[in-house]
Amino acid sequence: MRRTLLFVSLLLGISLARASTLTTPSFIIEITVNCAEGNVTCDNVGYVGTSKKNGKRIKLRGKTMHTLCADNVTPCRFLGYEFHNGNTQYRVLDGGELTVTLGKKVLLEEKGEWR
Repeated sequence: MRRTLLFVSLLLGISLARASTLTTPSFIIEITVNCAEGNVTCDNVGYVGTSKKNGKRIKLRGKTMHTLCADNVTPCRFLGYEFHNGNTQYRVLDGGELTVTLGKKVLLEEKGEWR
């Protein structure tokens, strides 16, 4: 059934959203990739972060991050995701690290587990 849905969605140009959840000591973060499966990069990634302390949520849009191949153009290894809220940058790395920075000032660094 999933193969049929994937084939139909590719045929029609519809993306299948894929979600992953990162749990850190302070936050539960749901990442939703809204690009067709098989795309190397994606500029339509959703972030919903919920504070474990007070239940407040923040919703952001961002993109995937990759290293560049030897040609300095082609994306190679997947690193994680990047989101912005004004001057505040949120990075969620593949290894489970969450980093929030304001300019060069690190506001938060936490390690979590993907579920």
